Amino acid sequence: MKVRHVALIIIALLVLDQVIKIYVKTHYFLQEEHNVLGNWFKLHFIENEGMAWGMKFGGDWGKMLLSLFRLVAVIWGCFYIKRIVSEKKHPGFLVCVALIFAGAAGNLIDSMFYGLIFNESDLYLHNVATMFPKGGGYASFLHGRVVDMFYFPVIDTILPSWVPFWGGQRFTFFDPVFNLADACISCGVIILIIFQSKFFPTEKKKQSEEIQNA
Repeated sequence: MKVRHVALIIIALLVLDQVIKIYVKTHYFLQEEHNVLGNWFKLHFIENEGMAWGMKFGGDWGKMLLSLFRLVAVIWGCFYIKRIVSEKKHPGFLVCVALIFAGAAGNLIDSMFYGLIFNESDLYLHNVATMFPKGGGYASFLHGRVVDMFYFPVIDTILPSWVPFWGGQRFTFFDPVFNLADACISCGVIILIIFQSKFFPTEKKKQSEEIQNA
């Protein structure tokens, strides 16, 4: 696999991620929800001010540091991808790296530019955001919010009263709302963990030999 092949995967995922986010941002009001497949797959528009999967990190300064960290990671990732391609690493490993890189870059774009190019989606006004508003965007550079929309409440029920501690409370699985970029990162990491012995057979063999010779 060559650098251009990895780049095409990354570009395709980035374009798809941004098309979905921009469509949702400019067609949905905040917390608007629509069923896609029954009640277990929904589009639910929220904005994430911090890390992936809706987690937050230290207010405005935390947001700034997180965005800068993502920027440094993406820049470093460009050089890392070029190196591992030249080293002819396993194609599966290269795809995983492309997934993780595309996910990080996709959310970085939101953080860097969405505050500049969109007006704010207000929960109480139920307004639909527009691109390049006359009054300017809702936040400064690196302070944009990440757009999330995929929601899979596969189980949404009230727990029986006999369940200790949580009886009678609402239980939802899977609860986080996420986007394509988050999914790319998660899939890349999970595939790496599952197939690491296949992606790195030499390293695994060396470790086995060292254990046997110990």
